[in-house]
Formats: sequence, structure tokens, C-alpha cells
Amino acid sequence: MFIARDLAGRETYYGKWRVGSEQIKRRIGPKRNPATREGLTRTQAEAELRRLMSTLQQTSTLGGRTTVAEGGALLIESITAKGRKRATIQTYESHIRVHLAPFFGAQRLDRIGRREIQAFVRHMGRTGRSTKTTFNALAVLHGIFELARREEWVRANPCSLVDKPRSTEADPDIHFLELEEVEALLRAVPDDDLGRVERPMYLAAAMTGMRQGELLALRWRDIDWTARRVRVRRNFVRGEFGTPKSKRSSRSVPLADRLAGELDLLHQQTLWRGDEALVFANPHTGKPMDRSKLLKRFKAALRAAEVREVRFHDLRHTFGTRMAAQGIPMRALQGMMGHRDFKTTLIYADYTPSAHEAEWVEAAFAPSGAPDAQSLTEP
Repeated sequence: MFIARDLAGRETYYGKWRVGSEQIKRRIGPKRNPATREGLTRTQAEAELRRLMSTLQQTSTLGGRTTVAEGGALLIESITAKGRKRATIQTYESHIRVHLAPFFGAQRLDRIGRREIQAFVRHMGRTGRSTKTTFNALAVLHGIFELARREEWVRANPCSLVDKPRSTEADPDIHFLELEEVEALLRAVPDDDLGRVERPMYLAAAMTGMRQGELLALRWRDIDWTARRVRVRRNFVRGEFGTPKSKRSSRSVPLADRLAGELDLLHQQTLWRGDEALVFANPHTGKPMDRSKLLKRFKAALRAAEVREVRFHDLRHTFGTRMAAQGIPMRALQGMMGHRDFKTTLIYADYTPSAHEAEWVEAAFAPSGAPDAQSLTEP
């Protein structure tokens, strides 16, 4: 410890020590003037120096030398303690294990900057990773650096300085099935034990807009036959039951007569009829259907029906487009589909029926003397 004058000319205590090969210098505080109580005595300055050295030593050991993999493990602990969904935690773990840790290796967090992260973005592109995967991996890395910044292991989050990749793969169109294609799909489902569960499940996906995980978790108690509603209260994702994707995802959707009839028939045929039993249970075990097998059979049914290949999730889009085409208000559709963000629901706005819009265009380009737009809308 030594005394030097600061920028204001006051005598000030400073400390200087080494941590490994790194030299640390810190201001401790102003020296006490004997005529006042302001400032630090030598004993107080030495105590503060010991505290400061201990704090910085701990920070250097835990943070300054921490790698992305180690920081990622701390981030997983943090989000787990906050009660994040298991599916989210598994996604974080996957990005750290598959993408981040292999690329950054033993590099310390405090040695990683914008250039290194920009190189990671280029690496992801060269290895054929999608823009969405790159964005998600960067989001996890951002979370690691935010944790490090809060712990004062790094001074700033370099992820905020990185040029994000532009998506060249975005498809502006949503994919869905026409009504004839839905009927062809249902007819093509095999008439076996699994097929007798899959057929009403496909119909439910198309007529309620429920997500696959919500359908797999649906119980007989969630079907309100009197009110003609299906209540969405949980989902089944990555082998575990949990709450829906967001608060808005906990909702109820209308139960059309046709679907009610199909579900009633399933209830009569299944061995699993209790209130807590799954509606779309594996007919042999009563447990959730295997997602991988369900997907394979869904694709096989599409081929047998000679229907273009779509994802199971596109049955949800089928519901959204059909409801929009019926003129349902977008806010009501948002509630039915459980979208947290209204902007998500607006992808179906292009399928809503127009009110006089085509007539307005006709009038605007009509030959002279033709009826104007106002006359077209007057009774």
C-alpha cells in the first residue's frame, strides 16, 4: 500500500498487488486529515485493502478465468432457480454443449469480444446452421455475458455489438391444408389401434388450433361437453407435463359438433376413460403417444392421401386460416390460439374476407362514366 495524490491533489491510499501474472492497482480512499474525521486512517485503509484484495481475488478466480462452458453452467443454475420450464433449460443446455462450448473452448470470458463472437456467427453459417439456430445460440451467449457482467467478471456484454445475421430462408407464406386435403388425410389414417386415436387427434388439431404438446396432454376432464369448450391447461414437451407455453396459452377453445362426436366415439372405444386419463393416449399403455412415431405415421398418412407434405404444426395454421376466412376478429382469434403477441396472430390477416376493397379498386380504374366507389357501397 502506498500514498499518492489524486487528481484533486488530495493524499490518497492506493493498493497494488499481483494475481497470478496480472498486476492489480486500485484506489482505496483519501488519507485522513488529523484535524478532521474525514478519510481513512492507516489501519482502516489496510483493512479495506484486505477486503478489496479478497473480493477481487474471488472475482478473478470465479469470473475472469471462467470459460463459456463454465459460465453456461452457472447460467443454467440461475434460470433453473428462477423456475424456467424444463424445455427451455434443455434448449439452453443443447446450445451450450453443441455450439458454444466447442467453438470457444478454453477462451476466458474476459478475453472474448465482438470479433470472436462475429467469428462464431460466420462459423455457424459455414457449417450450415440456420439463421434461427444462430440467433438462439447468440441469445444464450448473451445470457452468459449478462450474468458475467452482473457479477463484474466482465465490463460489458460484447454480444450487443455483434452484427446479427440476416435471414435468407424466411418463408413469407404460412402452410396449411385445404378442407379437401384435411378430409383426404383423415381417410388415409390406418384403421388400427393407433389410427383410431390419430384420426380424431388430427381433426382436433385442425378444428381447435391446439399445439401438438397441448393435444398430447389433454385429459377427459378438460373437455366440457355442456359448454362445448375444450380447456387447455397443460402441455407435454420433451417427456414432461407442464403448463402451457405462456399465460395466454391457458385458454378454452370452441368444441364443434363434428369434433365432439369423434371424441365421444373415442371415449367409448378407449380403455382410458377416467377424468385424469389422456384423451389421445397410447391405446396400449395409457401414456402419451410417442412423438417420433406419431410424426412418422403422420407423414405416411399424408403420402397415402397424396397430399403435399406439411408439418403437424401446420394443422394449427389450418385452423387459423379457416377462422380468419370466416371473418372472426383478430383479437378473438388471438385468444383461441393462445398467442402471447398480437403480431403473431396477424399472420392470418391476409386470409380475412375483404369488405368492398376489390370494388374500390375496380371503381378507381373504371372508364369515365362508370359508377364511383361511393355508389358501390350505398344501399
